[in-house]
Amino acid sequence: MSDKKTPYIPVGISACLLGQKVRFDGGHKRSNYCLNILSECFDFKPFCPEVAAGLGTPRQPIRLVGDASSPRALGTRDPELDATDGLAEHADFVSDHHPELCGYILMKGSPSCGMERVKVYHPNGMPNEAGSGIFAARLMANNPALPVEEEGRLNDAVLRENFITRVFVYHTWKQQVANEPSMHGLIQFHSRHKYQVMAHSYEGYRELGRYLAQEAPSVSLQEAMDHYILTLMNVLQKKANRKSHTNVLLHIMGYMKKELDSDTKQDLLTAIEEYRTKKVHLVVPLTLLKHYLKRHGNEYIMSQAYLNPYPHELGLRNYI
Repeated sequence: MSDKKTPYIPVGISACLLGQKVRFDGGHKRSNYCLNILSECFDFKPFCPEVAAGLGTPRQPIRLVGDASSPRALGTRDPELDATDGLAEHADFVSDHHPELCGYILMKGSPSCGMERVKVYHPNGMPNEAGSGIFAARLMANNPALPVEEEGRLNDAVLRENFITRVFVYHTWKQQVANEPSMHGLIQFHSRHKYQVMAHSYEGYRELGRYLAQEAPSVSLQEAMDHYILTLMNVLQKKANRKSHTNVLLHIMGYMKKELDSDTKQDLLTAIEEYRTKKVHLVVPLTLLKHYLKRHGNEYIMSQAYLNPYPHELGLRNYI
């Protein structure tokens, strides 16, 4: 991707993950994957909510205290230090001043940036139920459609592919629909992403289709767009699996059933079955399928985002 054919996509990120020395101890949590791989297609926008909230570097650590659903971010040595409002206000600032963001990568376990399972304590110091970091919780509440993930979870091949897929879909939405709103554009966008949605949830695929056909025509364009993108991004959060991918592969193959000879059909079916039974990764049947689609696929099926959801150089389908 060194030729930069893929447009850089603006993605927010915890500044410590880019190697910036902004942590409480004056250190960082540099992510080689973000810097060396994802930076080829993501234009990272770094933020440190704790520094933005006025906490110095190095500084007294903070932790979450109180009700797990609405904790306070208090100093570990001096509980009079309360950074809660400053962290939440910075999330509002990022939301208001950076609407271009198409995703966000957060620092795991952080009382400000942790997406989930962040330690929360009772006032007496005993552990409470886990929660979310103050900044992260407000950011996600402000931007419910925004793809958000923790850097640590990107080590999981399925979660990594899921997040990056969502970022590219959201970026395409912003470029092709949000920038030039029209019902025609919305329908075209949905048409190109049908099989991508099906791979994550067949019920979600049917729900979105029904909405556009039955409900969207009776509401304002903005309401239809808002409902659609929020539903879509929620559906795409569901992890695609071998069963759902197999279903999509067979559907796509069906578009060529009249053109393929029996030997070719059997080769494709064998590759798909080997994928379903965990003998090969998704890239194997998909590469074979795309080879024959170049010869026999129609315009509709060739336009499907599922076939090329992100730059192949990322190699994401080599591991799922």
